Amino acid sequence: MRPMTHKIAITGAGMGGLAAAALLARDGHDVTLFERFETPKPLGSGLVIQPVGLAVLDALGAGDTARSLGASLTRMLGHSGDRVALDVAYRAGQPGLAMHRASLFHVLWQAARGQGIAPVTGQAAQSTHATPTGIHLVTDQGEHGPFDLIVDASGAGSLLSPLTARPLPFGAVWAHVPWPATDLPATELRQRYHRASRMAGILPIGCLPGDPTPRAAVFWSLSGAELDHWPARPLDAWKAEVGAFWPAMTPFLDRISDKAQLTAARYTHGTLGKPYSDRLVHIGDAAHRASPQLGQGANMALLDAQALALALRQPLDEALRAYHRSRRWHLALYQALSAAFTPQYQSHSRALPVLRDHVLSPLSRLWPLPRILSALVSGDLIPPIAGQAQGAGSAGRPGALVHKS
Repeated sequence: MRPMTHKIAITGAGMGGLAAAALLARDGHDVTLFERFETPKPLGSGLVIQPVGLAVLDALGAGDTARSLGASLTRMLGHSGDRVALDVAYRAGQPGLAMHRASLFHVLWQAARGQGIAPVTGQAAQSTHATPTGIHLVTDQGEHGPFDLIVDASGAGSLLSPLTARPLPFGAVWAHVPWPATDLPATELRQRYHRASRMAGILPIGCLPGDPTPRAAVFWSLSGAELDHWPARPLDAWKAEVGAFWPAMTPFLDRISDKAQLTAARYTHGTLGKPYSDRLVHIGDAAHRASPQLGQGANMALLDAQALALALRQPLDEALRAYHRSRRWHLALYQALSAAFTPQYQSHSRALPVLRDHVLSPLSRLWPLPRILSALVSGDLIPPIAGQAQGAGSAGRPGALVHKS
C-alpha cells in the first residue's frame, strides 16, 4: 500500500532539516523548507558521523559522497599527563566518519535538492497557529499555510520549541586548519587533559567540497567565564598557552593567524518530554541538546529525521506518537550518559578526573567494556530507532528499516 502523503513545512536548513526534507520528499510528501538565512550555511567546525548516522546518509544515497569528503575514524585516544584516560576503538570495518560541518551540509544540501527541495530563504520562523484547515507558520516575513504538519528543525535558537535547556559550565573554541606535517595519525581523535578544567583536541576531518587539502579541527575547552573574556584575549598568548600544554598542537596552531578563524561555542543540556503537539513536531536541537562529548549531536538529528519519515507512513494522528516512542529510549540513554560523562572532562571538579584516570580508565580495558564502549560511540548501544533492524549486515541499507503499518 502506498503511504499517505501530507503537506509539510520544515523550519531550518540545518542537518536535521535537510535530512528530513530529503527523506519526506522521497516518500512523496509535499515539502516546503523555510530557512532564516538568505544563503543557508553551516555553523561550527568539525563533527563525527557515527555508524548510525552513516546508515541514514546511506539511506539517502549520500553515504559514498560523505565518505569521499570525510576522514575515517578508527579510535579516540586521550591522555592525562602520562596516563591513558580515554581509549575507545570502533568496531573493525565500522569506523566513524569525521567531517567538516560544511562538507556534511554540502552532502545533505545535494540530497535535498535532488528530491526537488528549493528552500524558501530569509524567513525566520516566529510562531504557529492552527485553523480548521490545518496549521500555519508565521515568519518574520508573513504567514504561510495551511500545512498538515510543521517540523521544527530550527536548532537551539528555535522560537517554536518550548525547550528550556540549562547552560553547561564549559564550552570551547574551535578552528579548522590544513593538516600539517605531524606524527599524529590521521585516523584518530586525539585529546589531552589537565584534570577536567583543560582539554585540547585534534580531529582529522577530511577535506572541503572542491578542495582536496586534508584538514583538522582543533579545539580548546574553556569555562563560561573564560569564554566571556575570550574576545579580549590576545591570539599569541592563547597559542603560547595551548602549545605549552600540548606541544603536538603547535604545528596546527601555526596555521591560525587571526582570531576570526576561531569559533566560540557554548553548550546546553535539556530534552523535551514530549517533542510534539497537534500538527507540530520538534527534531534535533529544537527537541534535545547536550554537550558534544559523546560525538552524537548531528547523528541524533539525522536519526530524528529518519524516525519521523518512517512514522509518517501511517496516519498523521498516530504518526507523531509513534515517532516519539521510536526515539525516546535511545535519546534518554544518550542524554543521561552525556550528562554523566561530560563533567569528567569539562568541569572544575578535582575528584572526577581522579576517578576517570585511576578507576574508570583501567576498568574500561577489561572485557566486555571495550565492546560496550565501541557500541556507545557508534550510537547503537540500544536500537537508535525502535523497529530498526540491527546487525552489521543491515547497517546502511535503505531496506534495513522496518516499520509497522
